[in-house]
Amino acid sequence: MRPIRLRLPATSANLGPGFDAVGLAMGLWLTIEAEERAEDGSWPLTIEASGRNADRCGRTANNMIFETYRDVLRQVGKVAAPLHLRVENEIPLGMGCGSSAAALLGGVMLANHFGGLGWGAQECLEEASRREGHPDNVAACALGYMTVSAEAEGRVVAATCGQGLGWKLFLALPAMSLATEKARALLPEEYSRADAVANVQRTALLVAAFAQGRGDLLRVAMQDRMHQPYRMAACPLLGKLLPLAGDGGTLGVALSGAGPGMLLVAEEDAVSDGIVERVRRAADDPGLEVLETRMGSGATQEILGLEVAEKV
Repeated sequence: MRPIRLRLPATSANLGPGFDAVGLAMGLWLTIEAEERAEDGSWPLTIEASGRNADRCGRTANNMIFETYRDVLRQVGKVAAPLHLRVENEIPLGMGCGSSAAALLGGVMLANHFGGLGWGAQECLEEASRREGHPDNVAACALGYMTVSAEAEGRVVAATCGQGLGWKLFLALPAMSLATEKARALLPEEYSRADAVANVQRTALLVAAFAQGRGDLLRVAMQDRMHQPYRMAACPLLGKLLPLAGDGGTLGVALSGAGPGMLLVAEEDAVSDGIVERVRRAADDPGLEVLETRMGSGATQEILGLEVAEKV
């Protein structure tokens, strides 16, 4: 099999009320170049890693990309060829920015290519979603932009909107990460009808805001009662930054995925330095890392040596 290059975007799930249903692809990328290598009896994976968290991305033991690749092929009765990976990472790890979804989808795409499985975009999306446990991040990673997804009758049904929107995105990243499993353990088993209705209303408004480019709706549309109140103690930026919504060019604010990173959506012509200054002032942390980005397209793959990149 020819070498392959994959580009998979960071994602921010939930966007406030859209718990396990809504995701947003961002212009931060995990790029993987992979090629088969001869079996020499040593560990069947070698990695050259660069970019953000290169030390963690370069680990061969329990590597999520490779383990997914190998497990997918094992399940279909195929032997996984040893691989050499060149990984360039821009996605913050452990911050609610979809790093695991990108790794899982990347592993599935590698299995599809090197195993000759012949899967299309839908099969890759569903396999990665099954492994993630919910489709929100994976669907946004695969399809791009603002993606709404649902599991129905064993399938993932998804739709994308927001292409062409010029809103700026800012990610506020605290020093300490938070495991998704720990963040989920903070949530209650049941919700009141009032809280459920409030989230349904705001999720509907959220989709309309992205579909119609209505930034004026986001202050209300990104409010949440189902997960953010319960994660407040574990996500110290949450209570400090939520009040910025609707102020100084900031349209909406929400926890990014399960946190602890925060997502801020700002007007296209908002002054970036002003947004960053207000975020750091609200957080009472002049050294807080704040990344600026935009909405991004979905995952692509390119067979190296060919000219055209194609979607998942």
